[in-house]
Amino acid sequence: MAMMSKKILIVDLDPQGNATSGVGIRKTKELKTIYDLIDGECSFDEVIKPTIVENLYIIPSTVDLAGVEVELVQVPQREKVLKNLLSEIKDSYDFILIDCPPSLGLITVNALTASDSVIIPIQCEFFALEGLTQLMNTIKLIKFHLNPDIDIEGVVMTMKEKRYNLTNQVSSEIIKFFSKKVYVTTIPRNVRLAEAPSHGLPVALYDASSKGAEAYLSLAEEILKRSGTPYKKISKTRKLRFSEDR
Repeated sequence: MAMMSKKILIVDLDPQGNATSGVGIRKTKELKTIYDLIDGECSFDEVIKPTIVENLYIIPSTVDLAGVEVELVQVPQREKVLKNLLSEIKDSYDFILIDCPPSLGLITVNALTASDSVIIPIQCEFFALEGLTQLMNTIKLIKFHLNPDIDIEGVVMTMKEKRYNLTNQVSSEIIKFFSKKVYVTTIPRNVRLAEAPSHGLPVALYDASSKGAEAYLSLAEEILKRSGTPYKKISKTRKLRFSEDR
């Protein structure tokens, strides 16, 4: 979406920090992160970092974030800490994307309370369906108690391998459950998608012609179209370049 001329901020709210390393940010001891922002030690100007992609910014994360749940327990309205913080800058970006941890603890509750909508990526495997029930129950509770405006933006089927019967069965169950919320675009299993993070690059820069990059380009277009947001179209055959001096 950033390559389509939209100003995007990623908030890495996962202590694993995969989104951070995936856009080329090095996790040094000096790096200011979302933990420092929540803790009140830093301002947005200190933690928001530009990435190797124009129009794409990130608030990074490291393993230090894992301790924030214990610290937040004593904070008044602890579920709304992130929402109150992001309210200061939300009008400065076209989209703010919050990358959540895989668990449904206080960090994820903060993310859901701060969000207008949720995009749910689901691996086309059986265990992913089991976790989905718990996620939907959490979203329902958040909607009732903390954020009445939250809704499901869409569901993305990932790691899809059409040759496997199980994949097709799981896909059918997902479509049956979510109906029109499921994006037409699916993300295939793709070697380039697996390789890109190890190089600190988004797949669109690592290999723009790969099936994985093309799938995410189509997904970005579909998300923007559904939201009625105008965007600058990118040719799927265009080779995107990056600087080795990043």
